[in-house]
Amino acid sequence: MSGPSGASTSTPLERDARRVSADHRIKPGEIAIGVVIGRTSEFFDFFVYALASVLVFPHVVFPYVDTLTGTLYSFAVFAVAFLARPFGTLLFIWLDRKHGRGVKLTLALFLLGGSTMAIALLPSHQEVGWLSAALLALFRFGQGMALGGAWDGMPSLLALNAPSDKRGWYAMIPQLGAPLGLLVASALFAYFLIVLSAADFLDWGWRYPFFVALAINVVALFARLRLVATPEFERAFATRELEPSPPFQTLFANWRTIALGALAPLASFALFHIVTVFPLSYVTLFANEAAERFLIIETVGAGVGVLFIMLSGVLADRLGRRTVLMVSAVLIGAYSGFAPQLLSAGNAGEWFYMMAGFALLGLAFGQSSGLMNDRFPPHYRYTGAAIVANAAWFFGAGFAPLVALFVASQFGLWSVGVYLLSGVIATLVALAINREWAREGS
Repeated sequence: MSGPSGASTSTPLERDARRVSADHRIKPGEIAIGVVIGRTSEFFDFFVYALASVLVFPHVVFPYVDTLTGTLYSFAVFAVAFLARPFGTLLFIWLDRKHGRGVKLTLALFLLGGSTMAIALLPSHQEVGWLSAALLALFRFGQGMALGGAWDGMPSLLALNAPSDKRGWYAMIPQLGAPLGLLVASALFAYFLIVLSAADFLDWGWRYPFFVALAINVVALFARLRLVATPEFERAFATRELEPSPPFQTLFANWRTIALGALAPLASFALFHIVTVFPLSYVTLFANEAAERFLIIETVGAGVGVLFIMLSGVLADRLGRRTVLMVSAVLIGAYSGFAPQLLSAGNAGEWFYMMAGFALLGLAFGQSSGLMNDRFPPHYRYTGAAIVANAAWFFGAGFAPLVALFVASQFGLWSVGVYLLSGVIATLVALAINREWAREGS
């Protein structure tokens, strides 16, 4: 059963976007721009919250415990979004099937922007007591619901439009949103930390990056609606390539593909938070370093991540996506054996840890999305890809900052390497199973 896709179920923005797109064929390059804008807006929201979990919430929401415990509490609330994502997928796929993808996408992005802005207005524990933490968890749940619902199929549309000899290059394009979102978020927080006193930053300065999310989401909304209203997207829906299928039916019919798709990127997804969120918490808690200094390192690292994500596309088209993922997983395994300890080795150690980590993250993360999506039958591809993304983020990244900081505080930095190694093993096992599966022709 297909969801409606005509003008009768379109939002005004989608109808405007359809008029803009009606006179010419959207090229893969234009799809790529829309994908990058959309993913950057999502990851900007994501990282603004993640950085605030280290810099703000332990002092504003959890001031009644020591800073380490407050940061662990913040990371626990951080994980709430990953618990909420599957519920968002269920709700918004229902909206997609009933009212059209324009309605679904508009509501999802306004929920994302609204939840992020609501956090900007969050009252402190000093003002409302325990209600501050409850509201933070509620707004974080809203962010997760929105991220689960914001899946628009554009990476799949991009893959369908990619030239056969450049599939690795086009596969990395959606991944650029992560380092770009981190770059903007970390630069904003660094700026406010530099120009404001500590008291002013914790009083009101930290709220401004959250407000920026509204403007970014509005731009991203129209950019994405312009693409989902294109004839190419309409035809893809009509031919069932991008049609939403019932989630539970998709799960039961394709459980093996979903399981492998969720396990294959775990090395890169675990590393994702080990080099973006965890190190900021560690150096501010245990090395007593200025947060703004380390945020500058993160901003530079994000730029390195962008370059190596692009390199992953070049290498994947020459060597194959599976080869790039396998080699990068082995390199991450080697990195896990010594690199975490560098966080306590001073300035040079921190720079090496971050630059090497972002380089490896770029290589692995650039090809980690949608590796198994072509194994879905066309009818299940749209919903199957959304389920795989939710599962991979949940198991690979949702609890990574919490686990890494806890084990580091209890056992030392070497234990963070063990945690990262577990993700590497999961990736290598999934890739090995996938190779045997392909050999069997099943």
